[in-house]
Amino acid sequence: MRATCLRDCLTELLRGGGERQSRLCSPAQLSLARSMTRSRSVRQRSKKKRVHALEVAMERWKVLSKVLTVVDALKKEEEHVTPLKRLEILRPQLGLTKPHKVAHFVFRSPQLFEVCRDSRGVMWAGLSPQAEALVEEEARLLEEHSHLAAEYVTRLLMMSVDRRLAIDKIAHFRRDMGLPHDFRTRWVHMFPEQFRVVRLEDGDYLELVSWNPNWAVTELEKKAASLTGNATANSNANPPGELSLPFPMKFPPNFTSYYKFRGKAYHYVKTGNTKQFQKTTYLSPYAEARGLTPGSREFDKRAVAVMHEILNFTLEKRLVTDHLTHFRREFVMPQKLMRLLLKHYGIFYVSERGKRFSVFLTESYDGTELIEKCPLVRWKEKVLQLTDYRGRVKNIGKFAELSDSEDYLFGNDDNSGGTDSILDVKSEDSDDIMDDGALADDTEMDLRDLSDCCID
Repeated sequence: MRATCLRDCLTELLRGGGERQSRLCSPAQLSLARSMTRSRSVRQRSKKKRVHALEVAMERWKVLSKVLTVVDALKKEEEHVTPLKRLEILRPQLGLTKPHKVAHFVFRSPQLFEVCRDSRGVMWAGLSPQAEALVEEEARLLEEHSHLAAEYVTRLLMMSVDRRLAIDKIAHFRRDMGLPHDFRTRWVHMFPEQFRVVRLEDGDYLELVSWNPNWAVTELEKKAASLTGNATANSNANPPGELSLPFPMKFPPNFTSYYKFRGKAYHYVKTGNTKQFQKTTYLSPYAEARGLTPGSREFDKRAVAVMHEILNFTLEKRLVTDHLTHFRREFVMPQKLMRLLLKHYGIFYVSERGKRFSVFLTESYDGTELIEKCPLVRWKEKVLQLTDYRGRVKNIGKFAELSDSEDYLFGNDDNSGGTDSILDVKSEDSDDIMDDGALADDTEMDLRDLSDCCID
């Protein structure tokens, strides 16, 4: 009986019954109806807030991530070569479904990967001379970036409630923050004045050693200080407290709503709640946040500030949302983090392409391109130029889980007309995809047995 009443109430609400319907439904029924309307999936709620340019950028980084997965695997091998069939262990990381093989991927990027057949008929895959040069360049850039990366890791520790974070959780940010490949073994011990490794019952943690007041200043505060010419604002002698700085917002042209009046559509951007949110004071991400009430406006705004700060630490100002949800307790963030990201779409943009969502910092992008590119981002662009990816994305508007850009990269061209090479993207992470020796099998490589490299 109650369910029937609720369905009638929802039907009348959708028809725009107005004041007459408020008399038909009790407040409890209306409250339940509202909760039902809010339970829509993320894809449905964000369908009208899609940005083509950032979706193109997302496609580019997805393809690049797959390429780097194979490159990282080959880098762990002696002489950077391995039997081609043993690369099939990467199938889950590349999101490949049968009958597609990793070999298809390797063959499509001949400028990065070389394939040879030895005298016993075994196919081997290795890095090309151009790829080898890029690997050496990456090692140099990571070394140059190490001090800045150490600062960002230290600031993550400063934002956490216990001033410590699990090393395995920080490792999720390895590629996003430009941490070196030996992050877990050597790198964590290189800055003893900033953090140290402690072993607890549930694993190894990175713990803050000393508090640096100059680093307890958000990137938002630094930008505001640079605009006003106040150089002293970048040093903070006082403990971090409340902030009242508005967040930069960027609304692309298709981020508009519309209403109809006399048959004509009028476009506008909803700013009422946004203005109120921007005026709300909030605790600095580096301030003690244990006393905040979950669900309060101050709690939510501080959570936005934390996410804004973390995204500023990343190379591409973009993260897989799963990586943020790992830190709910440590950074005092809400359980329904995705809802908060979607709510503040002028600050963040959530891409839905593939099986996992990614969040962009909108202020950092001009169309499909990052406004400020660090050397490691430019290095990634060099890698992408050596693939067969041309940036052709035709069906962004349809929002299938995968685009033709990936189909092309894996061997499906425009004229094939087939759909059997569509991939099932499951992961962007390639960190620690294989342990040392994970590709070992009975086949041993003898360089003396290799004949002239050729592909039959």
